[in-house]
This record gives sequence, C-alpha cells and structure tokens, in this order.
Amino acid sequence: MQRLPEYLKRPIIDTEKTKFVRRILKTKCLNTVCEGARCPNKSECYSKNTATFLIMGNICTRNCRYCNISPARPLPLDLEEPKHVAEAVKELGLKYAVITSVTRDDLPDGGAMHFKNCVDEIRKLTDAQIEILTPDFKGDTDSLNVIISARSDVFNHNIETVKSIFKTARPQGNYQTSLDVLDYIKKNSSIITKSGLMIGLGETIEEIEETLIDLRQAGVDILTIGQYIQPSKAHLEVKKYYTLDEYEELKTMAGRIGFKIFHIGPLVRSSYEAKLSFDRLLG
Repeated sequence: MQRLPEYLKRPIIDTEKTKFVRRILKTKCLNTVCEGARCPNKSECYSKNTATFLIMGNICTRNCRYCNISPARPLPLDLEEPKHVAEAVKELGLKYAVITSVTRDDLPDGGAMHFKNCVDEIRKLTDAQIEILTPDFKGDTDSLNVIISARSDVFNHNIETVKSIFKTARPQGNYQTSLDVLDYIKKNSSIITKSGLMIGLGETIEEIEETLIDLRQAGVDILTIGQYIQPSKAHLEVKKYYTLDEYEELKTMAGRIGFKIFHIGPLVRSSYEAKLSFDRLLG
C-alpha cells in the first residue's frame, strides 16, 4: 500500500463527545458507515456529535472492490432498528440525520420499506432534516416509489466511479442503472438529489468530466468528489493521489458543468458536512 500524502492524514480524536456518540450507538445496537467503511473523518464527525447510520446490518450482499464492508449472507432485518435510529437522532440532538445501508439484494424490495420506516420514526420524534444514501435497488421502480413516499429531504445515490472502471470496482452494479435511479427520483418527486464519486482508481480527467455531465443530465443537485484510499491490500490499488491544485481544477469543472453545490476535496465523503451542502442549496 502506498504511503498517504500528509494532507490525507487525520489525527485520532478521543474526547467526551466522541465517547458520548459511541456510547449511544452501542446502547442502541446501531452500526455506522463511519466504522464499517473506515472513514478517515470519523473522529471529526463524532466530535461534532454526528454519525452516518448504517442500517440493515453490517454485511453486504455485494462485493464492491473498494469497500471495507464485508460481503456475505446477511442476517434478517432488525425490525426495531428504525425506532432505535430515531432515538439516537433525538439523543444526539441532530438537526440533520444521514442514513445509509448495506446493499440487500436478498430482500424483495432491497430494503426500501426499511428506509421509509427509519424516516417515519425519526419524524415522530424530531424535526431533523433527513438525507438517505441508498443502494440502486436494481433500478426497481416499485422500490424507488417507496423511497419517494418516505419524503426524505435529500436522496443520495453514489455513482462511485467513472464508466470505464465501474465493472471492475462494482461488479454487481451498473453505471446506467445508477444514473437511471437518480433520474427517476428527480423526475418523479421534488426531493433534492445528490451523488458522488471517488477518484484515484485510474480514471482520466476527461472521464471525470463525462461522469459529471452524466450526473448533471440526470438532474443531480449536489455533487461530492473525494480521494479513494485503499482500505487494505485486498482492495483495489490507488493509482493516483490527486494534488490540492487538481482538486481546485475539479471545482472549476463542476461549476462549469452546472453544479451550484459541490463538495470536492481529498477527504470529502458523500455524507461529510452534508448539512452544510444542504443549507447552501437552500440558500
């Protein structure tokens, strides 16, 4: 594994606030993508009393080659989980909650109703704004209609990578299906849409531009771009670490293509400072 540039390194923060967040998550038996995906921003977010909830277990039915979450046969859904997520949102005092999940291709609806149940339970207890970051549900419109009926404030589905690398990185996914999911939500609801991709997997600048154009044509409102960091030697290798100047060039590109709200930088992840992006969009 390559040595990380200094600007990608983050200190471990262990304070009463981070311990408080971990204690609530443990008490409610909740998973977070912060832990499961080894997010480099975990300590920073915990220190701000926030986390991205990972629902439907911590085992995925897909085997994306960049992801640290384990692929295997998942356990049955915890039907109490939506209530526990809502309680955690309330106890953490969150004004903006982000909920994501593992992919559950074993479920008839891919877990769409479980997402809706989480949103419904949060709304019973708090007035927090809610962003959901979902899998593609294999493009099934019945599942997407359930997601629309949940009326989250933001719908996020990550394209993750450019078209030429997609099958290598996400062998059980489909580039066009991901675009179609984003397009369907935009055309059939008033929900703000969001997507993001990792860079450093061997893509060209031209391919990044093509992907951004595709996302904009699908009606995506908010864009995130961040550096891919290899979780272990078993995962895809990093082909390139982008420089800070190159990130500035990508910001210029995103603006030129038509994105009004974008969060682009080395350690940007799809849910990083999500409330800030949302607030900027609403202006």
